[in-house]
Amino acid sequence: MTSIKARRIGGFLAAAALGLALLSGCGGEGSQTDCNLNSCTVTFDRGVNASVSVLGVDAKLVNVQNSQATLEIAGQQVTVPVGQDAQSEGFNISVQEITADNVVVKISAA
Repeated sequence: MTSIKARRIGGFLAAAALGLALLSGCGGEGSQTDCNLNSCTVTFDRGVNASVSVLGVDAKLVNVQNSQATLEIAGQQVTVPVGQDAQSEGFNISVQEITADNVVVKISAA
């Protein structure tokens, strides 16, 4: 019985680790992510090739001009002003903040 209990605990720990990995999003270059089941907030670094893979799609910061950011979501470009939302490839994209160093974007399933 001890071996069955150990397998159950091992299986639970593996599932918990996988769940945490999914919630944290996937890594990327020049970016940080904070994800839950439906959305990810991504902080892109400006001045680098910033990209990330979240919610099953690749997202990339293409350009920032004035107070709008151009992003590539699943291969399609979309330009979104700060404080506004747009849709692309079945996702809602909201640019929350643009600073001299970062662009903060929320990507969520539509």
